[in-house]
Amino acid sequence: MATKSREEGKEYVLKTAKEHDVKFIRLWFTDILGMLKSFAITVEELGNALEQGMGFDGSSIQGFARIDESDMVALPDPDTFQLLPWRPKEHHAVARMFCDILRPGGDPFEGDPRYVLKQNLKRAAEKGYTFYVGPELEYFYFKDSSGTEGLDSGGYFDMTPLDTATDLRRDTVLTLEEMGIGVEYSHHEVAPSQHEIDMRYTDALTMADNVMTYRLVVKQIALSHGVYATFMPKPVFGINGSGMHVHQSLFEEGQNAFFDASDEYNLSKVAKSYVAGLLKHGPEITSVTNQWVNSYKRLVPGYEAPVYLSWAKRNRSDLIRVPEYQPGKEKSTRIEYRSPDHACNPYLVFSVMLAAGLEGIEKGYEVPEPVEENVYEMNEEERERRGIGTLPGSLIEAVQLTEKSEVVRKALGDHVFDAFVKNKKIEWDQYRSQVTDYELGKYLPIL
Repeated sequence: MATKSREEGKEYVLKTAKEHDVKFIRLWFTDILGMLKSFAITVEELGNALEQGMGFDGSSIQGFARIDESDMVALPDPDTFQLLPWRPKEHHAVARMFCDILRPGGDPFEGDPRYVLKQNLKRAAEKGYTFYVGPELEYFYFKDSSGTEGLDSGGYFDMTPLDTATDLRRDTVLTLEEMGIGVEYSHHEVAPSQHEIDMRYTDALTMADNVMTYRLVVKQIALSHGVYATFMPKPVFGINGSGMHVHQSLFEEGQNAFFDASDEYNLSKVAKSYVAGLLKHGPEITSVTNQWVNSYKRLVPGYEAPVYLSWAKRNRSDLIRVPEYQPGKEKSTRIEYRSPDHACNPYLVFSVMLAAGLEGIEKGYEVPEPVEENVYEMNEEERERRGIGTLPGSLIEAVQLTEKSEVVRKALGDHVFDAFVKNKKIEWDQYRSQVTDYELGKYLPIL
């Protein structure tokens, strides 16, 4: 969150760049699909960039669905200035800043995902809310990018002494902290060679920037150790995929708006309506929270990924879990939305989750009864009887639901909404024309 005025921020950046002998500054921004884009300027250009921004070709923001080239301006956010720890520090250091994308006349570009999130946070702020998130990002280490040979055969929270990944995780955590990103936990995950590093809860805009930085740091440190880190949601058949469970809450005047001591779940009416909004609109935001063809290989029953529209306190088969409340820790009351994966665009994901939750609050949605039993073990009739729906089962199904969604269109704005849907249809068409090894193995011998 911005703590100083833009003028003070600019002075701080210029002073820090001089003190650390920074020669290059990388200007970072994100395309519609959540890919980090960057171009570098020299320190001589820094003052001008902070004042007026730097021009670049804006078609790079569009993902696969390129439009005609158009000039845009990248205006660096001084609050995001950080030295890159993996670049030389003594001489000609390198720093980065996230940028807001503007049209040449100075108006915000509505196709910039960072702008989209800011608009949604503004909508929450008008109701008196600040949106806090804490994502848990799982990922795999493999020997290289051409296969899925892991580095270990450890399991959940295993201490694997001969495991190179212990050093990898440690170096990653230290690098994240050097870049001003607080880390809460790091541990081995359920699947072999799968790991998790959780960042400390913070406001959604800072966290979206942090997620982009986190993904790059994890890959950069892996590269420096001669291995490959991947955020592909489901790289290996038959074992758990990697997700991004997102803990979230709304604060109002410094108080947690989700907490109510008198409720059996310690959840306020605001929290319950927020949960109801996520459950009702969950299917239509899924193409944003799980935006790749491969995302739906993870969202299948039996691999710790939620597919059913239910909520509960302890249950890990539900889409929404309420972590146990600890007395004296009212501020930590939150809900955990478990379907997203980290191969997403965090700016858009935080936007659509917030929008779905706010819709529930504004319209006073009633939350259904919690489901503490294992939903996977219920038969279809039982789920139907209890009104438990499911998330879409494929990218095209998800996109078709999104396309009809007023909530998502309002959250993303027309420009990003239309471009996103177009991108996802291109991806689906590319995928469905492929002939896979599965088909060759199954059908070639018998047909």
